[in-house]
Amino acid sequence: MNGRLGLLGGGLMLGGVLLIGAGTLVGGELGPAGTMGNITAGMMAGARGGMMGAYGNAGPTAPGPGASGFVAGTVTAPRVIRVLAGPGYTFRPSTITVARGETVTFEVISMGGLVHEFMVGPADAVASDTPGTPEVADIGMMQAKSLTYTFDGPGPYAFACHAPRHYEAGMRGTIVVVS
Repeated sequence: MNGRLGLLGGGLMLGGVLLIGAGTLVGGELGPAGTMGNITAGMMAGARGGMMGAYGNAGPTAPGPGASGFVAGTVTAPRVIRVLAGPGYTFRPSTITVARGETVTFEVISMGGLVHEFMVGPADAVASDTPGTPEVADIGMMQAKSLTYTFDGPGPYAFACHAPRHYEAGMRGTIVVVS
């Protein structure tokens, strides 16, 4: 793939023109056809520089703790984890596993028409929307913002969106810390 050709659910995107086809380009690999998140992600990625499917998958971009080839993120080289905010009041993935002491950059991508935020930290601080808890706000439709965090304690940790009524609708997730 040269970054200018990509498959979307129900069509082939070539140089910004939707052609007929089937399949979805997901992070550089073909995935199931017609999934809305992947269609939206592919279109967003195309708008962000012509590379289709760059945001097609939520979740880690490298193996997680316990997986073969896992390398914990550091302050100078954080592990990147993509999190899709929406559509609606959801995060994908909703559970993330990190190594104790690991530094992670969360790349949060808004996948619907709602404006979200992403807060991460100790579970009690995230649940109560405590001022000073790390967060990125105003993640508008089809935007991506990032936040880097070091998990230097045993947890529990969490993430959430505290835009009006989003947390109450269930827009939150869990971070599992392993040694």
